[in-house]
Amino acid sequence: MSASKAPLTKPIHALPHGRIRIEAVVRDDGSCPAKEFLDGLDAGKTAKMKALFTLFIERFPQPLSGEKFKKIEGTEDLFEFKSFQIRIPCFFVSGGRILLTHGLIKQQDRLRPSEIARANEIKGVFDRRMKSHG
Repeated sequence: MSASKAPLTKPIHALPHGRIRIEAVVRDDGSCPAKEFLDGLDAGKTAKMKALFTLFIERFPQPLSGEKFKKIEGTEDLFEFKSFQIRIPCFFVSGGRILLTHGLIKQQDRLRPSEIARANEIKGVFDRRMKSHG
């Protein structure tokens, strides 16, 4: 799929009257790392993530506890959803949207620099594609 035909994002979670929509960034080749990660989780973990997304949307702009959603240390504008060892980096964009970059099962207390770099790279793909869409 060419970059011009691939959508910029794919919907992940929204509520009918929510002020926030959660979407996932689509890369130039049409792949969507966050959606692919979520689709690969077992049913129980998927349900936990959907419940976390719902809680976030319902409470917004009230923050969730740092145990469930927090800014990623050492970054300007990256945050992460957290459910046990599952981490999903994200960032805010206009229009009440949070864009997920990718997902991972965290093995350490802090995110590895390579995971932060991956989130920044995927965010950069979105930023570049947004500019080219006008």
